[in-house]
Amino acid sequence: MVFVFISSDFFAFVVIPILIFFARIIDVSIGTIRYILISRGFKTIAPIFGFFEVTIWLLAIGQVMANITNPICYIAYGGGFAAGTYIGMVIEERMRLGMAIIRLITPLPAEGFITRLRQYGYGVTRIHAEGAKSPVTVIFMVVKRSKIPELAILIREFSPHAFYTIEDVRTASEGIFQKDADSNPFGLFRRPFYFIGKRK
Repeated sequence: MVFVFISSDFFAFVVIPILIFFARIIDVSIGTIRYILISRGFKTIAPIFGFFEVTIWLLAIGQVMANITNPICYIAYGGGFAAGTYIGMVIEERMRLGMAIIRLITPLPAEGFITRLRQYGYGVTRIHAEGAKSPVTVIFMVVKRSKIPELAILIREFSPHAFYTIEDVRTASEGIFQKDADSNPFGLFRRPFYFIGKRK
């Protein structure tokens, strides 16, 4: 019975492409996260992701080669790649690994805002500069990416039309960083990443 099912057209043109599609989603999602881990200095855990990524990829490409005359397999392979890229980016964004530097430029008096940021535990560096039309204050903060949504709210409360930029930071040390809140739904995953892939 099982042999008959495996030999059927339904298995060849439906089941196999679905398996290839989901295998590609998994391996490309893992690959996207692995690349981001490498770019952010997690040198130990990235190879572990790489092992599972290439193993699943071999299984997927093996099925494509075994069904090379089936065009649906090619469509499933490409569709899984596209979907996996998107899903990997969404997962990484939700995990919020690594550090970021926030650069805020404002013409408004920033003394009270800076004091508030320091009360919340953020390390703040302030520079007085000349803008296009008036003197401005440039505020630098290196923060954990998990804190960006919270910090964005504080910035908008200070100035609804504030100009600020966010850039990834590969490594940071000896700074003042706010402690993580336990309410983060991905905290259980981020702690192993910290200990396994701790940056040096």
